[in-house]
Amino acid sequence: MMVKPAVTDLLKKVDNRYSLIIMTAKRARQIAEGEELMTDVDEKSPVTIAVNEIYQDKVYEVNNEDESETENEE
Repeated sequence: MMVKPAVTDLLKKVDNRYSLIIMTAKRARQIAEGEELMTDVDEKSPVTIAVNEIYQDKVYEVNNEDESETENEE
């Protein structure tokens, strides 16, 4: 079975596999809870939709260090 997009292609969008898993899980949870889709992929699985959104650069990784620096400045 061929997964599209390929994991190797998805890893080019993030720092590491762990980040990819976290991003996918968070976005899939949002989709399952009713968030609006950001892609036109004809799929029912929230995970598949989330992966496609990441591949299409609709979802991106947020660096937690940047967020904590911003919070500390306030």
